[in-house]
Amino acid sequence: MIGFIGEYESTIDAKGRFLLPSGFKKQLPEQESYVFVINRGFEKCLTLYPIQSWEPLFKEISQLNDFDPKVREFRRYFLNGAVQLELDSAGRVLLPKNLLEHASLEKDIVLVSAVNKIEIWDKNKYQQFFESFSSEAFSNLANEVMNKKKDDKLNG
Repeated sequence: MIGFIGEYESTIDAKGRFLLPSGFKKQLPEQESYVFVINRGFEKCLTLYPIQSWEPLFKEISQLNDFDPKVREFRRYFLNGAVQLELDSAGRVLLPKNLLEHASLEKDIVLVSAVNKIEIWDKNKYQQFFESFSSEAFSNLANEVMNKKKDDKLNG
């Protein structure tokens, strides 16, 4: 399983490309070419999935019940704009224009680990996100999420 750690800054050039930070590249399995799927994140960011992380998720989404309107709605939103791409010979990622616009990415970006994927944020929006979140709110969220995980294990 792929797992990322770290937070790196990068810059988008005039053609909509950025250099994948070497810190993340080192965490990928070695191979001749690096294939990814990029799509809209749940917040105003983009999510970059290594193909090894995307394929099991896509398989799971593909097996959901087509007769359920919520499934169709989820698929439309989640898969809308998803694009497969590869690093170019210089190690850059070319971001599709519609996705750049969705996340309001212009120049300075932050790439953030999100377990088996990477989130791509506008640097200012990312800073605002953390400035608006108090340490007490984070502590409460951690307690709620981690206790829910324990409860799910006990009940499941």
